[in-house]
Amino acid sequence: MARTRLTPERESELYEAVLDLLREVGYDALTMDAVAARTHSSKATLYRQWGSKPQLVARALRNNKPVRLDEIDTGSLRGDFHEILSRSDDCRLEQDSALMRGLAHAVHDNPELLRALRELLIEPEMTGLDGVLRRAVERGEVAVDNPALKLVPHMLLGAFVARPLVDDRPVDQAFLRAYVDAVVLPALGV
Repeated sequence: MARTRLTPERESELYEAVLDLLREVGYDALTMDAVAARTHSSKATLYRQWGSKPQLVARALRNNKPVRLDEIDTGSLRGDFHEILSRSDDCRLEQDSALMRGLAHAVHDNPELLRALRELLIEPEMTGLDGVLRRAVERGEVAVDNPALKLVPHMLLGAFVARPLVDDRPVDQAFLRAYVDAVVLPALGV
């Protein structure tokens, strides 16, 4: 796909408009026409730049990530998790949690969206998380054969999904810190 050059500022502006529309109408009702109107661009430009709605949405979500996990190394696993959490405020956590719940529903009917999210968002996050966990193993904090190592992504995602459902409260830093300290770290033997 041939991509035209956009300034980083314009690209961020487009991504923010996509996320705003997602929050307003959800994935199924989001249209390239609406994105074009909101961003004062043509639909042809959007398709030329991103190819499809799923690709645009996945790239917007990736751009929205405040933390690159491969950049985090405090010297301890607990420190790494807390540093990761400190880079996102409660408002952003709540918005991201709501977006992910909506998209989790949308992927059931849209395999192209699932592929785009896996390629552009989930796999890079899993690679970064694997690096954080690998360093903890190398430091001797976590046993290399600990079965919970493979379940950390599921535990973390579970916290995002379950908090609003179980407690009818948004995901926030205090909850995630307590969850990491009480559930994730003990499961890893830390």
